[in-house]
Amino acid sequence: MSGTFCFAHFLSGVLTISVKELQINEEIKDKEVRVIDSDGSSIGVISAKEALQLAEEKELDLVKIAPQATPPVCKIMDYGKYLFEQGKREKEAKKNQKVVDVKEIRMFSNIDTNDFNTKVNQAIKFLKSGDKLKVSVRFRKRAIAHPHLGEELLDKFKEACAEYGTVEKPSKMEGRAIVMFVSPKASK
Repeated sequence: MSGTFCFAHFLSGVLTISVKELQINEEIKDKEVRVIDSDGSSIGVISAKEALQLAEEKELDLVKIAPQATPPVCKIMDYGKYLFEQGKREKEAKKNQKVVDVKEIRMFSNIDTNDFNTKVNQAIKFLKSGDKLKVSVRFRKRAIAHPHLGEELLDKFKEACAEYGTVEKPSKMEGRAIVMFVSPKASK
């Protein structure tokens, strides 16, 4: 049986895999180790050979669980069962995890009323499903000379979505656009 297993972390849309090395049975080269029995009771500090014999008598594995301790801590356990339960816990944690997407709503400074209402309805739909919003108002040509129109439009948008979301980052100018971030309100 090998002493290597992997576990994956899903962070911000990127799957990262980290490998945790656990030494088992003959791989443990330390002279003395602190041994914990399979039922959780402490056996004490004994030689690694004696600990391995104890594990073999019980038809279990000797696993080094705390290599940084002095002396290193080893536990007598069924390593295959341990790996299975570890994988099961990770799958359960992954299943309960909610990935939050950032959806973008783009508008122009001279947007029509019906188009604005459509954008608001789309934003409410995104907020209800638990996604964050990046709302941007873009300026075409000479409209950039009137950024206050974009600010007013974002204020109107903020009021229309106030029931479903809160402003996470207030509006600020980025190039030829004003951008604001809205996060969903916590569901009851």
